[in-house]
Amino acid sequence: MQSVLRILLTGLLGALWDGVAALGGVRLVDGYNKCSGRVEVRRHDQWGTVCDHGWDLPEAYVVCLELGCGLAEAALPNAAYGAGRGEIWLHHVQCSGHESSLTSCAVVLHTNSYCTHDNDASVKCSGSLLSPTLTLLSPHTVFTSGESVRFGCSVLLGHHLSDFHLYKHGVATPLVTQRADQTQTRVELTLSDIETFHQGSYSCRYRIKGGFPSQLLSSPPSNSVNITVVELLTPQHWYNTSTEAPAGSVIKGHSFNITCSTPQQYPGGSFQLRLIRSNGTVRQSLPALSPSVTFTFPSAQSANEGYYYCLYRVQLGGRTFLSRESQPLPIAIRDPDPVLSPMVISWLVSGLTFVVAVVIIIIVAKVLCNKEKKPSELERETRTCVDNTYVALSINKL
Repeated sequence: MQSVLRILLTGLLGALWDGVAALGGVRLVDGYNKCSGRVEVRRHDQWGTVCDHGWDLPEAYVVCLELGCGLAEAALPNAAYGAGRGEIWLHHVQCSGHESSLTSCAVVLHTNSYCTHDNDASVKCSGSLLSPTLTLLSPHTVFTSGESVRFGCSVLLGHHLSDFHLYKHGVATPLVTQRADQTQTRVELTLSDIETFHQGSYSCRYRIKGGFPSQLLSSPPSNSVNITVVELLTPQHWYNTSTEAPAGSVIKGHSFNITCSTPQQYPGGSFQLRLIRSNGTVRQSLPALSPSVTFTFPSAQSANEGYYYCLYRVQLGGRTFLSRESQPLPIAIRDPDPVLSPMVISWLVSGLTFVVAVVIIIIVAKVLCNKEKKPSELERETRTCVDNTYVALSINKL
């Protein structure tokens, strides 16, 4: 008995397999274009129709993908594109929607059921894959180097999905690829550790498995999403003051300037100058209307002494970005030199005292030497007396 059943079962399976194997293709006829119409299959080199009993979107998906016509928009019963002719080759087709060909679905082959050509199944395909939608999952559109950007790529209908790709405009290869299960309609695509070259416009695509034989079909690109990547370089700074001031110093009461500069600037940016001194911190700010700005101090005072730092600040996309501070710039405030130094004054006093002493001695010597002398003799003696006095004073001074 078991042998008889095994023979009958083997024969039945053989007949089913022969019938399926004999199916040799699918086409759409009498539609508005090549991707809509009545579904026909070929068996033994003869085209026949498909009964609409159990005909639904999963079956229509398989047909559209097999023909490279994108995704199914409708599964139409009751000979929507007109009744066919010849045999009705397939009855009660049951697809999961993941098959690569209609012949891979569970079917009931040609029978004497009550299906007529008024029950011919039809489909309407999109003609091409639907474009996905790209959204920015990160809460802002402006980033700084080293951050991550999160995108979401979604498609309205999720059948036969293979993977999703994130593209940057102008770059042929995808920057991010994310596998997807066949029914997933949305994935997250994360662009990690971004740099300035990542700035630009992005779109996504998805691929589906379909066609006969099975192949990967790529969707049209999604909408575009733009991101900005900010890179703030450390500013440079220097100071200018009067030439007589020693290096690193400014003479009290003199003017001096501190200039901050950066090679990379953004609209609406500003420079901030920070002074750290013994009794606290002082900050100043100027708009960055050009790559360099100058902070002016018309009269240096002790309060201006300390360490100066410069940084660049900008607000973009609702976020505030700050550069690193520059290296410290130490500035000391020195008192001005007096007009005459104490040493010079000492020398002047000593010289003046010496001159006064000489004059007094000469006058006294004249008085003493002029007593009771003839005019000629008086003149000679006076000269000799003065000369001797001068020599004596010189010897004493030495």
